[in-house]
Amino acid sequence: MAVEELQSIIMRCQILEEQDFQEEDFGLFQLAGQRCIDEGHIEQLLEIIQNEKNKVIIKNMGWNLVGPVVRCLLWNKEDEKRKYYFLMLDLLVKLCNPKELLLGLLELIEEPSGKQISQIILLLLQPLQTVIQKLHNNKAYSVGLALSTLWSQLSLLPVPYSEEQIQTDDYGLCQCCKALIEFTKPFVEEVINDKENSLENENEKLKDELLKFCFKSLKCPLLTAQFFEQSKEAGNDPLRCFASEIIGFLSAIGHPFPKIIFNHGRKKRTWDYLEFEEEEDKQLADSMASLAYLVFVQGISIDQLPMVLSPSYLLQFNMAHIEVFLQRTEESVFSKGVDLLENGLLRIEDNSLLHQYLEIKSFLTVPQGLVKVMTLCPIETLRKKSLAMLQLYINKLDSQGKYTLFRCLLNTSNHSGVEAFIIQNIKNQIDVSLKRTHNKWFTGPQLISLLDLVLFLPEGAETDLLQNSDRIMASLNLLRYLVIKDNEKDNRTGLWTELAKIENNFLKPLHTGLNMSKAHYEAEIKNSQENSQEVQKSKDLCSVTVGGEEIPNMPPEMQLKVLHSALFTFDLIESVLARVEELIEIKTKSTTEENIGIK
Repeated sequence: MAVEELQSIIMRCQILEEQDFQEEDFGLFQLAGQRCIDEGHIEQLLEIIQNEKNKVIIKNMGWNLVGPVVRCLLWNKEDEKRKYYFLMLDLLVKLCNPKELLLGLLELIEEPSGKQISQIILLLLQPLQTVIQKLHNNKAYSVGLALSTLWSQLSLLPVPYSEEQIQTDDYGLCQCCKALIEFTKPFVEEVINDKENSLENENEKLKDELLKFCFKSLKCPLLTAQFFEQSKEAGNDPLRCFASEIIGFLSAIGHPFPKIIFNHGRKKRTWDYLEFEEEEDKQLADSMASLAYLVFVQGISIDQLPMVLSPSYLLQFNMAHIEVFLQRTEESVFSKGVDLLENGLLRIEDNSLLHQYLEIKSFLTVPQGLVKVMTLCPIETLRKKSLAMLQLYINKLDSQGKYTLFRCLLNTSNHSGVEAFIIQNIKNQIDVSLKRTHNKWFTGPQLISLLDLVLFLPEGAETDLLQNSDRIMASLNLLRYLVIKDNEKDNRTGLWTELAKIENNFLKPLHTGLNMSKAHYEAEIKNSQENSQEVQKSKDLCSVTVGGEEIPNMPPEMQLKVLHSALFTFDLIESVLARVEELIEIKTKSTTEENIGIK
């Protein structure tokens, strides 16, 4: 019945001119064709499509059958008639109006979600390529529309983050990346070949669309993609191969990556696609960061870089990209920023990075980004690596640069552990200055200005000593070091001139704070011990309030352990404080006796 109905529609249309086809004819043809497919009359339908008498009808109306055929291929994977579906799809691609077919294929690609996205893309990439190559007018627009649609769908797929996930490729992203390269190659070759032809305007438009696709690909999936240790098997990593091909495309269409990356961000660019750059500025920043990582860390096409570039220039160039990475919250992304920073710093000699570089915004925001990773990242290995990179960065700066960075981080980190780390670095620099060569940044007035940020309690005696214990211990150790190493008579550090201020701003409030804190915690221990006897009877949990905040419910013995640990911390601070005051007294008494002896 369905075949006869379709035959009847075709016979009626055969006597009409192409321009006389009505909208009703299209609808009836689609319904009858759909019924033929549903009822399994595939071979009869193939005969109708192959009939030369129906050529004009199929050209204008046949594209309506592509959707039903594609759905059959997706849903009926075990169907014995699959070879006929494939044959029909090939015939429709060959015979139908390419403009209508292009829109129909792209609509089909946009339909699915989840794992079906990759299935339909892999099925339709070859037909889509064939259709576009038949479109001679506005080919650049068609290529751009297709690539944009494909990328939008691929960006919905999760990017595998382990070697096992890459191998299993559950969502088909890796297969799609490989197929997408093959889809794009003919259009890249067309740009290369047309360089010698006269169709300059169309060629530039096609280059523009390919360039946009390359930048989008650098952002997704390559920005979040994980790359594993380079080895002889590196060619088996589909995402790495995809990255290599994308960078190769850039060079092939006349935009080698050194030209792109070294002009990005300049006020006066030699970049040809200025309009595109401004329009997609945020996306371009991510793409450029991804490109820099692929080149400098993964070593893809790094041989194209000029050999004359200095390590400090390369670091300056990459700092903006590192900043982009560290601003992201995905661990797979900001870890690339840490790796890119390491790559740049290892090229530079210690103490050689000039302080003037810190006038560039990214040279201060990058270490602040490292601090965020160190303090907020849930992955221990990344926290430790960020700490190591911050230390490496400090080591590379000259003395004034170190001094400037220390002031910045002491003012912005808001983390006791980080501040303790910086204070330890200050101590190390003072030690170098006292033992080796005089350094004005870590002696005298400059040092005293820095110590004002170290030897004080943020809220005086009311400061939470437990929360700030790391910082306080580091500050006391620094003060103890200064008292031991610098005599009052020499006063190379300027400590002895400022001693009264240090006592008023730091030592005395610390004494008061310790007395208050110990009394509070001792009272809490007493209360907890009394409460624990009642709790033991009911075998329940209890809570304790410390510093205005309630300790989470836990067994009484655990709460007592926490409270005793706090008291131990206060005792430790108190013992170091007592030692510092003892040393100050010994040194001042000794100086006084010497002065009396001189008189």
